[in-house]
Amino acid sequence: MSLPPLPPLPIDTALPALAEALASHGSAVLVAQPGAGKTTRVPLALLGAPWRGDGRIIVLEPRRLAARAASRQMAKLLGEEVGQTVGYRVRMETRVSARTRIEIVTEGVFTRLILDDPELSGIAAVVFDEFHERSLDGDLGLALALDAKALREDLRLLVMSATIDGARVAQLLDAAPVIDSPGRTFPVETFYAEPDPLQRLEDQVAVAALRALREHEGSMLVFLPGQGEITRVAERLSAQLPGTIDLAPLYGQLSPAEQDRAIQPAPEGRRKVVLATSIAETSLTIEGVRIVLDSGFRRVPVYEPATGLTTLATVRVSRAGADQRRGRAGRTSPGVCIRLWNEGQTAALSAFDTPEILAADLSGLMLDLAAWGVSDPDTLRFLDPPPAPAWAEARALLTRLDAVDAVGHLTAAGRGLAQMPLHPRLAHMVMAGAEDGDARGAAELAVLIGERGLGGDDVDLARRLDRFRNERGKRADEARALAGRWARMAGGATGEALPAGQHLARAFPDRVAQSAGARGRFRLANGRQAQLDEGHGLAGSPFIVVADLTGSATQGRIRSAVALDGDDLETLFAAHIESRTVLAFDAATGSVRARRQRRLDALRLADDTAPVSDFEAAAQLLAEAALKRPETLPWSKEQKALRARASFLQQTLGGDWPDLSDAALATDTAWLVPHIVGETKLSAISAEHLGMALDALLPWAKRQEIEKLLPSHFHAPSGSHLPIDYAAENGPALEIRVQELFGLDRHPSIANGKVPLLLVLLSPAHRPIQTTRDLPGFWRGSWKDVAKDLKGRYPRHPWPDDPLAAPATSRAKPRGT
Repeated sequence: MSLPPLPPLPIDTALPALAEALASHGSAVLVAQPGAGKTTRVPLALLGAPWRGDGRIIVLEPRRLAARAASRQMAKLLGEEVGQTVGYRVRMETRVSARTRIEIVTEGVFTRLILDDPELSGIAAVVFDEFHERSLDGDLGLALALDAKALREDLRLLVMSATIDGARVAQLLDAAPVIDSPGRTFPVETFYAEPDPLQRLEDQVAVAALRALREHEGSMLVFLPGQGEITRVAERLSAQLPGTIDLAPLYGQLSPAEQDRAIQPAPEGRRKVVLATSIAETSLTIEGVRIVLDSGFRRVPVYEPATGLTTLATVRVSRAGADQRRGRAGRTSPGVCIRLWNEGQTAALSAFDTPEILAADLSGLMLDLAAWGVSDPDTLRFLDPPPAPAWAEARALLTRLDAVDAVGHLTAAGRGLAQMPLHPRLAHMVMAGAEDGDARGAAELAVLIGERGLGGDDVDLARRLDRFRNERGKRADEARALAGRWARMAGGATGEALPAGQHLARAFPDRVAQSAGARGRFRLANGRQAQLDEGHGLAGSPFIVVADLTGSATQGRIRSAVALDGDDLETLFAAHIESRTVLAFDAATGSVRARRQRRLDALRLADDTAPVSDFEAAAQLLAEAALKRPETLPWSKEQKALRARASFLQQTLGGDWPDLSDAALATDTAWLVPHIVGETKLSAISAEHLGMALDALLPWAKRQEIEKLLPSHFHAPSGSHLPIDYAAENGPALEIRVQELFGLDRHPSIANGKVPLLLVLLSPAHRPIQTTRDLPGFWRGSWKDVAKDLKGRYPRHPWPDDPLAAPATSRAKPRGT
């Protein structure tokens, strides 16, 4: 196909090398700097490639706005209307014809296209534009296209971007050639404005914008995190801007007409201020923009596998993103960029934005791969493989939706979901709605969830649904038509309209929520907390279903929800509601109590007192409570002594001797639980229970060995049997009156003579007079001084000069002797 004369662009010099790479290798990576003209010039250049034949060229853009703008510009260069040689397909809008040979599509549309036709029949080339944005659909599309190329060697693949690791992408494309192209940007002078941490971002932006408009010429592009900030900055500027300056918001939820107006050049003699999200970072040239004001933030969805929730987070822009934003000021003439951060912070910014595949809900990806016949993502070529935790959560969700089986293969229901161009949750909702005769109502809800702003911005989706059904305008008409197509895809007879809550609960079973007591506070079925304004009508509902929330996972802010009737909850989740008896230890009464509960995951639907029937579980709880203070257990004196002897052996000999100290017993309940089964109160644990436990810990053979190694009593020369204290602070000790040891010329010991007892020698009045571990040395040493000191105090007791020759006795001398 011959092209009309086209204005020269920097990309022109790279086109011959690109043509050669695609012709010889079949794949290529084009790294083209901003302003090179790659988005509009490359697809047109490929029209004349010999390998194209009559095949179509599919160009992927990450956003609908970029797809429409690129197709309009290419059609204009050809002197045609959109829908002739160049057309586009985006959600809710298609402009193609039998003549169309270049189709600009959003990445999600391409996913549906390749899943429906894995061989990409009639398609000669697939071009991935702005691949640096690394959307989930973009990564998936490239992985599937690479797989399809194994069936279609004639299929050409081209990956294009201004900021990308070309070598890494080229390696993924079987060492494809990398072609570099210079850009065409005018000089951009960069200024930094130190942020004020005490001032709201919107106020700082408004002040900086007014100053920049006074000091510099041309229109301005302001980058803000999201729609909320755009609205608030617009409110601050609207009353202060001169009459010759127009305000134009630009974000994803605007209608196509509103987005298109935002990127049109300002009328002659006027200026405009475009307040945009990161939607305007790439693929767009807004004529007349010579000033860029960058807040330094962007809003991204962050998926938390542990909660199954995707929340919006405001994060710092990456260095690559900041450079893309800065470049918007130099697309058509020299410009300025004002950054609302200090220059030193730039080096601390992340080099690139996090690829969506590393931070997204992967359930849609898993369903698409299952439809492709893949259950293991490692069998496909992804630039970054899906993270295992998010993949596991995706499988759990799809299993609950009955979309995949235990090994990840599509079920019959899953095949139906995979045909729907919707997130698996919403596809399941529409399919279930069709079975119940209200596919249309479910599909309309799906549209509202995917397209913010339709039907207003009320948190209550039921109210938005009512307004949406009567809303006028092209966007509403297109959305209703889209819902109609989805409903027809799902099939099913048309019957009575179902409540919105019944539909939504099927999409978000894990986000069915129950009032947590205080008005506006709810607990979700996944165990997380969420809240909405106390004054909202939904705040007093016993049950709601949450479709969207933001903030932290521990305390989210509900952005959209709908009331759910309790009877509907019982019907929908009858198979998932569990009735069980729950035991807990009540510290106030010192006993185990039972409650009969009905639960839906983390939601408690009923909770009543019940008799304890699981006595083993009760014994476990009772033992855990008892061993928090093991010293209070009612051990008998003999049991304590036996424990002390065993613990002493464990400390001195080791081996298989158990440590029966309080600290050791408190670390494990297994020794106590079997012996208190049937009891439910701490006060019921007795020395008899402990004795049975001690019998198990120290069987008869062990006790005999203890008696041999560590006798419980000492047989004194006097004939007395005196207890040995194995729990003494300084080791096993024996308290004994000194006269009972007369004649003993070796020191008493235990453990086969290895451990000497600590003798606490007592006076006749049982008062300590000496401690020793060397009795013979005592006799030959300090005995004479002790005897001399005590003889006068205790005259009726013997105090011989030679205690080794004297008979041991426990008695006093008879009176008068």
